Amino acid sequence: MGKSEPLLPGERPLWTAKTPEKKPSTQPKMFSWLKGDSSKKKNLEVLDTVSDQLKKIYKQKLLPLEEFYRFHEFHSPALDDPDFDAKPMILLVGQYSTGKTTFIRYLLEQDFPGIRIGPEPTTDRFMAVMGADEEGTIPGNALVVDNKKQFRALSGFGNAFLNRFQCSTLNNDVLKSITIVDTPGILSGEKQRIDRGYDFTGVLEWFAERVDRIILLFDAHKLDISDEFKRCIEALAGNEDKIRIVLNKADMVDHQQLMRVYGALMWSLGKVFRTPEVSRVYIGSFWDQPLHYDINRRLFEDEQHDLFRDLQSLPRNAALRKLNDLIKRARLAKVHAFIIAELKKQMPSMMGKDKKKKELIANLDKIYLQLQREHNISPGDFPDVNKMREHLQNQNFEKFNLIKPKLLETVDLMLQSDITRIMTQIPKEEAQQAAQSEQEGNNKGPVVRGGAFDQTADEQTPFGFGKGEGFDKGADEAEWVVARDRYKADEQFESLNPVDGKISGRAAKEHMVKSKLPNSMLGKIWKLADCDKDGMLDADEFALANYLINLKLEGHEMPNELPKHLIPPSKRDGGGMYPELE
Repeated sequence: MGKSEPLLPGERPLWTAKTPEKKPSTQPKMFSWLKGDSSKKKNLEVLDTVSDQLKKIYKQKLLPLEEFYRFHEFHSPALDDPDFDAKPMILLVGQYSTGKTTFIRYLLEQDFPGIRIGPEPTTDRFMAVMGADEEGTIPGNALVVDNKKQFRALSGFGNAFLNRFQCSTLNNDVLKSITIVDTPGILSGEKQRIDRGYDFTGVLEWFAERVDRIILLFDAHKLDISDEFKRCIEALAGNEDKIRIVLNKADMVDHQQLMRVYGALMWSLGKVFRTPEVSRVYIGSFWDQPLHYDINRRLFEDEQHDLFRDLQSLPRNAALRKLNDLIKRARLAKVHAFIIAELKKQMPSMMGKDKKKKELIANLDKIYLQLQREHNISPGDFPDVNKMREHLQNQNFEKFNLIKPKLLETVDLMLQSDITRIMTQIPKEEAQQAAQSEQEGNNKGPVVRGGAFDQTADEQTPFGFGKGEGFDKGADEAEWVVARDRYKADEQFESLNPVDGKISGRAAKEHMVKSKLPNSMLGKIWKLADCDKDGMLDADEFALANYLINLKLEGHEMPNELPKHLIPPSKRDGGGMYPELE
């Protein structure tokens, strides 16, 4: 007791901060990944722990800066808890009749409440398709007051929008991992001049900041980009890393026309996306009807596989995406604070306030350059100058605040310390989640499952992606697939003068290098073909080596382990050898 009395001024808070028993409800939840306890919360998903910490640092360190400098009046509304907890979202954008709603149905393999498909502009509203135990619809006004969903901030767009917004719920395996947002078809011609009654591009911009993927759909017969579509694409600026472009209905043209359509699309995109990089375009026909021209069937299958693989990775990368978006928001909030403080600083205290306000708005681009030099800020961190001018027109500069260094220092510390700590935590929790998935019989970790995603990866039918092709060819047959064309290999084998039925590594090398494959790849092929690891090849192993070379020349990736059906029958008995690369 004698030692406890002097701890009055400075050490008492330090002692209470180190006592985890004071906060039993929050401490174990935040740092449960550090403990090896076997409680019921041990196997919580990655997003639970990471999102809790993101919520905490946002509310305690970034939100005060945003509120002090009126960030939410200029840019994005404040983030709520559901923004951190929500499942990954996919936003579909495109002109009318490009197959957006059909694309959703193709993924889910079932209809959802409110679905309407037709050649005319059928989808007249924003529709969030979410997973739930019960099938039904939730109107927009009810949706934005639900504090468990991430749409509360959309109430700021008014009743005109909320009457055109709804949520469709259904029990579907795909929707257990993601949420899909369908949008009204973007109009062209005279129709695009009709006002929708709400800020359409503003709503798109709100969604773009929060979704994980933005899919722009184009029709092979409708490649023109209308003025409204161009404005919508420009509203997605700053989220280019989320955008994926799909050329849909590609089966409606033959292979020669498809080449011309692809070139025309790339030309149109080059005028809208002002970046030197070429956009990745996925080509396909995303519906369950017969292909009109099936000459490109293999191309469509490959493209669909690549797109689905990208979408399936969203749950695994969701925590990192939320972290990345929070960093972008923090950088923008800092720049916004400098802009507001500079405008306040240059305002006169007595006379000529209105005139000075107009002058500052007109010279906003010069203020940007000044702040870049003074604070060493990258030009890419500044908001669009024209949009900023529009927002400033109706603002009272007298209510702006000057620089408060403590708020900026807190955000800087958050970026340097808290964000770094969370980034190091994500891989550890991903490993924990992968281990949990493996225990449940899922060796692919957290990915989107169900619907069309399962059909393309189905290994129980001959129609799964890659089934019966490449290294999988002959897997379901009793005959050794290499033996079909081995007569050519046998002739070459005899020409190499085998000794005791085998050729040396030197003789095999002289033959294999004629394929013009690099030595590193030929070395892999040798390790897989030399099943008994004796440094020589017999007739079966030589035929296998030739078969593997031909597969590689056809563009197939070399496996690390030789598939069981490719092992020569003479090597399967007794030894049970399954060659693999070390």
